[in-house]
Amino acid sequence: MKSKKVVEIRGVGEVLLERSRRAKNFNLTIKPLNVIRVAVPPGVSFTDAELFARSKKAWLRKHLEKIELMSKEIEEAVTVYPTTRKAAREVLVCRLNQLSEQLGLPYNRVFVKCQKTRWGSCSMVNNINLNLNLVRLPQELMDYAIIHELVHTKVKNHGPKFWKALIGYLPNALTLDRELDRYWLMLGDFPE
Repeated sequence: MKSKKVVEIRGVGEVLLERSRRAKNFNLTIKPLNVIRVAVPPGVSFTDAELFARSKKAWLRKHLEKIELMSKEIEEAVTVYPTTRKAAREVLVCRLNQLSEQLGLPYNRVFVKCQKTRWGSCSMVNNINLNLNLVRLPQELMDYAIIHELVHTKVKNHGPKFWKALIGYLPNALTLDRELDRYWLMLGDFPE
C-alpha cells in the first residue's frame, strides 16, 4: 500500500496525501513554502482523501492568500542579517551570552541549528538550542525567543509559573509571543 500521493488541485496547487498511523480523521495543514498536506488515517483511501482536500478548496485558497500577504509583510520587516551560518551563529551566541549574564540566567551549552518547527528549546540539563533564522527577526523578537529559552533553565514547562517568570523579565512577553507566531513561515532552511 502506498504511503504518499501528490494530487493537483486547480487554483490551489499540489497537495500531498500522506498516510499517518496517528491520524484518526483527515488532518489538513499548510506548512512553510506552501506545502499542503492531508494526513490520511489508516484504512481510508487516497480517493476519499483527495475528495476531502477538494472540498476544502475555498479554505485552502483563503489561507494561501493570507500566507502570501504575511510573507510579503515578513520580507519587509526582516532585519539585515548575517548571510552565512557561521556569522549567524556568532551573533546568536553573543546575544545569548549577553542576555544570560544580564538576567542572571546561566545555561549549560548552546547549539545553533536550522530547525523546521521551533525557534528554540531548552533541555532538562539547560542546554539551549537556537534556530539560525532568529537572526532574521527584528531584534526585539530575537531577544524574546532567547529570553524565553533562558527562562526555561528555571521553569521547564509552559505553565503559569513559567509565564509569570517570563513576564517578570519581559512585561510585554505575551504580545511578543503573538508577534513571533506571525513569523512561522521563516522556520526551515536558512537562506544563504
